[in-house]
Amino acid sequence: MPIQYNKLIFWNLMAVAVLASWFWLPNHGFWFDIDKAVFYYFNDKIGTSDSWVTVVALANNRAFDGVALLAMGLVYYSYYRGASAEQKRQLLIIGLMMLLTAVGLNQLGRAIPVERPSPTLTFENVFRLTELAGFKTKDASGDSFPGDHGLMLMIFTAFVWRFLSWKAGLWGCLFVVIFSAPRVMGGAHWWSDIYVGAFAVASFGMAWLMHTGVFDALLGWLDRHLPHFRRG
Repeated sequence: MPIQYNKLIFWNLMAVAVLASWFWLPNHGFWFDIDKAVFYYFNDKIGTSDSWVTVVALANNRAFDGVALLAMGLVYYSYYRGASAEQKRQLLIIGLMMLLTAVGLNQLGRAIPVERPSPTLTFENVFRLTELAGFKTKDASGDSFPGDHGLMLMIFTAFVWRFLSWKAGLWGCLFVVIFSAPRVMGGAHWWSDIYVGAFAVASFGMAWLMHTGVFDALLGWLDRHLPHFRRG
């Protein structure tokens, strides 16, 4: 696959522009205004509704992460089950590539020279899920940028859009919004951790991997070297 220069340049410019606007503006500029407004909107709800506390606390329990994995798995399986034997093999290889990419880009995100405590650790006199809920949940992070949950969901979206279909990609976009929201609503992440940090890392990394032919070459290499398992 030849290098797709237009897409490569576009997504790199998007990543640089978004991250630079957040990084270089004093106190993160308008991004901080959005972050603060979003945080206090949901934090005020936590302080006035016991039912809201329960819902958001459940969504921030580690067990809820399995719901996101199940949703992504169902989308992927819906294409896998109707595929031919050779297509199923390729989908399994693509799944392996997705996992390796998630690990690699997560490390790239960790390398960004930013250490940003979550809003619950930044603002004073705020409501905390861990103090109000009667079970284990999460409402804080000592280093929340970029949002790791959002990054994983965006990587999934890029993969299924490229290798499955645009409809699967739209499901992925919906999952980004739905399954990254609990951390923002609970105060463990800023809004910009997801839509600036995770977006910038995903855009930059996936552009270089997808629009330079790297993924296609890797897919071909793995297909040639991984063993074929045939039914007897």
